[in-house]
Amino acid sequence: MVELAKVLPLLRELNDLKRVRVAGREGSLAEQLFGRAWGALVAGEAPATVALRETARALIGVRLPGYDVALLGSLGLAETEANQVLQQALHDAGQPLDADLVTQLAQATSAPVDVVAGRQPAFVEQLAQQPRAGATHPGRPRIMLWPPESHADHCAMVAIYAVLLSPYFGADPGEAFLTGLAHHLHNAALPDPGYAGDELLGSHLPGLMAQATQQAMQQLPTALQPVVTAALDRTRVVDVPAARAFHAADVFDRVLEMAWHDQSARFRLHQALDDLNIVHAGFTQQFHQQVLTAAGLLPVAR
Repeated sequence: MVELAKVLPLLRELNDLKRVRVAGREGSLAEQLFGRAWGALVAGEAPATVALRETARALIGVRLPGYDVALLGSLGLAETEANQVLQQALHDAGQPLDADLVTQLAQATSAPVDVVAGRQPAFVEQLAQQPRAGATHPGRPRIMLWPPESHADHCAMVAIYAVLLSPYFGADPGEAFLTGLAHHLHNAALPDPGYAGDELLGSHLPGLMAQATQQAMQQLPTALQPVVTAALDRTRVVDVPAARAFHAADVFDRVLEMAWHDQSARFRLHQALDDLNIVHAGFTQQFHQQVLTAAGLLPVAR
């Protein structure tokens, strides 16, 4: 598992798709991905096809959030030019990844979509509205973190992570992706009480989860239900490749979400002005620096 350290910086960047939004589209980029993926699955697309396409879009979104061929085409780029831009973004973001996987993702970026997306099940919107519990422990007060992530955010990110980690566990990317996408179906109906609440519910919890999951499953086409059931079965084992990729992805997302809150709380102005050079090079840079210096904002104390 030593390769996992190499991909960690990219996983951190991808985690921000839970907090990135673009005008004219509802929800975070991660929530949009979650809805698109379920719409494609409902329409009959194979999980592997959906997994590679949406993972490619997520990687592109790290560099060019909200960009696609349609947007670039509407602003004057030819389709070949638009695809070239997106491929560059994909390869730039995907540098630490398994080379064979990057090749598959690059092919998925320019592959035509063969089906019209189906209607998104009701649980998609419910999971986008359902917040995660945050950090809880029996007998201790909950730590409230803001902004809260949604269950759609979490499931989308686990699904993407699982695809990116699949080569390291010998897993099928489609199986790993669907396991991540589906593993919180029960929370469409059940608010998330966290670890502390789960312990309190005790022996009632399995039955409640089963009933809530069944309600969500009934919203899916009959042919898709056994495929999703098999994906949920993988969440209860750790001895098959797709399950291992999923569980690794799940724990990465849970911890990296907390790491983002930690990083955000420790943010200092010098990081923006010095490390990230927010007053960047250009014909106005000297003037901007003079203005900030006169106002006492430069130099920045570390």
